[in-house]
Amino acid sequence: ANVAVSYCKLIITNYYSVSERALQFISNLTAVFPFSKYVTEEGQRVVGGVLIGTGLWIAVTFVMRNVLKYLLSWHGWMFNRHDLVVSWSTALWSATAPWPWPSTVLRSVTAPWPWPSTVPQSATVPWPRSSTGPQSATTPRPWSSIVSDWWEEYIYLRGRGPIMVNSNYYAMDFLYVIPTTRQAARAGNSIHAIMMYRRKLDRAQIKPLMVLNTIPMCSSQYERMFNTSRVPGVETDVLQHMNESKHIAVYYKGHFYKVWMFYDGRLLLPREIEQQIERILADKSEPQPGEELLAALTAGDRVPWAKARSQFFSRGKNKQSLDAVEKAAFFVSLDDTEQRYDPENPVQSLDSYGKSLLHGKCHDRWFDKSFNLIVFKNGTMGLNAEHSWADAPVVGHLWEHVLSSDPVRLGYTEDGHCKGNPHPNLPGPQRLQWDIPEECQAVISSSLKVAKALADDVDMHIIPFNNFGKGLIKKCKTSPDGFIQIALQLAHFRDKGKFCLTYEASMTRLFREGRTETVRTCTTQTCDFVRAMMNDKATREEKLKLLKVAAEKHQDLYRLAMTGDGIDRHLFCLYLVSKYLGEDSAFLKEVLSEPWRLSTSQTPLQQLDLFDLKRHPEFVTSGGGFGPVADDGYGVSYIILGEDLINFHISSKHSSPETDSHRFGSNIRKAMLDILDLFQLDNKANNK
Repeated sequence: ANVAVSYCKLIITNYYSVSERALQFISNLTAVFPFSKYVTEEGQRVVGGVLIGTGLWIAVTFVMRNVLKYLLSWHGWMFNRHDLVVSWSTALWSATAPWPWPSTVLRSVTAPWPWPSTVPQSATVPWPRSSTGPQSATTPRPWSSIVSDWWEEYIYLRGRGPIMVNSNYYAMDFLYVIPTTRQAARAGNSIHAIMMYRRKLDRAQIKPLMVLNTIPMCSSQYERMFNTSRVPGVETDVLQHMNESKHIAVYYKGHFYKVWMFYDGRLLLPREIEQQIERILADKSEPQPGEELLAALTAGDRVPWAKARSQFFSRGKNKQSLDAVEKAAFFVSLDDTEQRYDPENPVQSLDSYGKSLLHGKCHDRWFDKSFNLIVFKNGTMGLNAEHSWADAPVVGHLWEHVLSSDPVRLGYTEDGHCKGNPHPNLPGPQRLQWDIPEECQAVISSSLKVAKALADDVDMHIIPFNNFGKGLIKKCKTSPDGFIQIALQLAHFRDKGKFCLTYEASMTRLFREGRTETVRTCTTQTCDFVRAMMNDKATREEKLKLLKVAAEKHQDLYRLAMTGDGIDRHLFCLYLVSKYLGEDSAFLKEVLSEPWRLSTSQTPLQQLDLFDLKRHPEFVTSGGGFGPVADDGYGVSYIILGEDLINFHISSKHSSPETDSHRFGSNIRKAMLDILDLFQLDNKANNK
């Protein structure tokens, strides 16, 4: 007890000693202020305390913010091999990175990572969208990706050809199940789920994706997910984004509708949205002249659409109706065809499904909207997304939320309707009115002709590869993505008898406003492995050794791309700067003119906690895909689902004598199986 009393006395004595020194310091500080003679001594202490406290708070916040920034900007952890001892630098970083920093500080530095110092200073150019052109080739843009604005402008918005097939991409529904066959009900649940996602987005309730549960990825692309439309121009398009939109635009059998999503101050419930969709499906009136094919303008070349928009849609009811479409939260297409995976006819059913989502009838999707929700007559659904505003993983994040909400959280009644009751006083959808003259209808017909020729040329093939999946690949101690990419190289060589420049998209969202970087997967190491596989004299051990070298090289390239040390975006910036400076570079012309005859992308499943595929394997998604990049090349998208399924989406053009999507699909299947055989997993299991 005596010890405790003595300890308390010591604490109290020290407290008053420190307090007196602090008060004396504040008094001395405030005494030099010019207003000190007008304020009492007590008032001076209050003012001084506030100033010192505020300064200390700012200093601590600044230090914490910058320490956190630089810790999360360090990417050395990504280059550690899983089978080696962790380096001291990574161990130190991992010990300091995951601490519980204040949430306000973490939000303030969610994505301000600097672009690497390897970027040439001449590439730090200002915004390229100025009508007068760049003002200075050395304007710095610190703490941000210097590529994103130029990438959006010159790769997407300045393209004058059709964005349908060439740019837009699609996402598919569940592979094996349809929660309800009622078109209106499926639309009701999915539209409600999308609007709930928008509400979370507006309220900043969607957590940023985290690498290793520690490193936040930039979320800037989510900003234009809703209320956004691509507006055509003669020289370049622009993205029109509204801060708020309370309606959606719906298309059904040649009719356009404006459907309010709020009534009596609240968001419509799923059954109420179903009620509105049922009213649209019951409309048997004839389309107005030119209305049925109007959306073909968004599917054809951009210049005719831009001129027609300026000439025919700049005033009157045409402008009002076009505004209702372009300023909608998103676009809904109620398709009058039936699409789904048919186990009795898997190839044709999936190919037809993919083509319908990619281009439809060329006049029943508004390809300029940030995304189209497409609901088919039998209840199957999907998305078609415009590419300039964001990349596929961002749309995929939304789609995962919708698919996980639809059959489980929202659900349906026994007869297939949305849960709940219709609203007795809900005003119906508003039919949009158009006055489209014959001159404009001629432009629409011309755009439709261009779009149909492009759509008919698409050779689409979708493969649910279920021979094995991520589970067995991991037993090979190989990266699943590296395994698949090397298989694609082997398949392509067998398909065409030659190698080609290959594009694999990698996210650069470790940087502020980061978009993508290219992983050039056709490496010397991969070519050596493919040649060995084509050589009957090469032993299994030699092939396996070359495979591991190729896989490790691929992983290194992927890490470099993610951390900003890829080469293609740097070359892209140098090319733009050279054009601005009027300097011709034979090297840049040569390296940037070669086509990507094999363009690939993995669609990641980002929210694994939303899908319990072990207990509900029937709820696997189909992934998504895109059109071919080169006229004589292939586009390949793939998604790794659970432990035992990989879906491939292959596209090419019928007009090319060199390509055949179904033939390439067979070669992919054979390449995957042949590479797996090198590891002799069955023999190892038997030996055990």
